[in-house]
Amino acid sequence: MRRTLLLSASPTRAAGAEFTRGCVAVLPMLIGIIPFALLLGAQAAAKGMSAVELPLLTGLNFAGGSEFAAIALWTSPPHIFAIMMVTLLVNSRHLLMGAAMAPALSHLPLRKAIPALLVMCDESWALGMADAARRRQAGLSPGFSMAYYAGVAGSLWVMWVVFTGLGVLTGPVLGDITRWGFDMAFPAVFLVLLRGMWKGARTAFAWLVSLIAAATTWHYFPGSAYYVPVGAGAGILTILIMSARSPS
Repeated sequence: MRRTLLLSASPTRAAGAEFTRGCVAVLPMLIGIIPFALLLGAQAAAKGMSAVELPLLTGLNFAGGSEFAAIALWTSPPHIFAIMMVTLLVNSRHLLMGAAMAPALSHLPLRKAIPALLVMCDESWALGMADAARRRQAGLSPGFSMAYYAGVAGSLWVMWVVFTGLGVLTGPVLGDITRWGFDMAFPAVFLVLLRGMWKGARTAFAWLVSLIAAATTWHYFPGSAYYVPVGAGAGILTILIMSARSPS
């Protein structure tokens, strides 16, 4: 009986260790998103949102870029249709991210795979996919560690919801926190992600094309979110062209 209890507890301990590993791996990003979350909260407070309303928004729509776009468009009363369309446009990149992650989740039942996609964000996607690649190279099966991903995504979700709510409360006191450079936190987090996904100059060329396409679109269409799908599409098209021309 004792052996049975130990065997049944072993998977639980392993899952706990993987969950803890995910929480530890995401710590630098958690620190980086705090000022970004406070900035969103301060902007929401300026639009009249409460410390209850914004956490509902950030918790149900877990995507920082579209939330900043929604707050920028927020009026009283809000134009719900316009906000929904812009949110759909900005979050369209999640379609590509989900499609890329789907093969890694193929070993999971839908009841586990769907929640994993619902809490997916740029940071959890990048860390989860990078960890899955390392596990496959090490010969570990399955390649994708759901417990590790849960630690990463869960930590990001809690931190984001809590600190956006705090931003609403502290926003009127702090004033315009962009004067302290808090708005640079989000680009800094993405630079860390790119460093972790670096695979050489050839791969980075697609990133460069995506950056140029997005920046050009943003310059000529200011105030719109078209630069998001344009940048993503340019990067994907570049990868397809490079793959077609590479020797088989």
